[in-house]
Amino acid sequence: MITPQVYVGTYAKYASGSIAGAWVSLNEYDTAETFDAAARELHKREHDPELMFQDYESFPNAFYGESYLDERLWEWLALDNGEREIVEAWVDNVGGTDSIKYILECYAGSADSWTQYIEDYIDSIGMLDSVPDHLQRYFDHEAYGRDLRHDYTVAETPDGVVVFMNQ
Repeated sequence: MITPQVYVGTYAKYASGSIAGAWVSLNEYDTAETFDAAARELHKREHDPELMFQDYESFPNAFYGESYLDERLWEWLALDNGEREIVEAWVDNVGGTDSIKYILECYAGSADSWTQYIEDYIDSIGMLDSVPDHLQRYFDHEAYGRDLRHDYTVAETPDGVVVFMNQ
C-alpha cells in the first residue's frame, strides 16, 4: 500500500514559475498542526509561506484541496485499513461533510453485490428459518432487496458494494 502523502509547495514559488517542494508523508503527523509546522519548516526561507498542496496520493479526494486539507483527514489516518475503506466509500459516493464517527455508525456491511448483501442479511436474521426448505427457493430476494434499498445507501466500489443505513 502506498503511504498517504501530499506534495507541498508554495503559491509564491508557483507564481514565480517553480513547483519546488517536497512529498510529505502524512503518517508521520497525528494532527493538522504538527503537519502544518513541518510543511512551513520545509519552506522556512519564505517570510510567510502560503502553502500550496500541488498533488496527493493514497487518501480520499474529498479530503484534498489545493489550499487546504480537510480536518477529517487526520481522523481517517488514525483508522485501520478496513475502516479507511468504509469512509472512502462514503465520501466518494455520498459526499458531504459528515463526521467519521457518523459514517462508521451508518455502516451496515459489504458484499460482492447488493443481491448478495440481501441474501446474507436474510440468512443472518433467520428470516426464512421457519419456511420449509422446499419453499425457500421461491422467495424473491431481488424484489425484497428493491424494497429494502430505500432504507440504505449503497456505494459501488471496485470490490463490490459497501452498504450504509439511512438515518
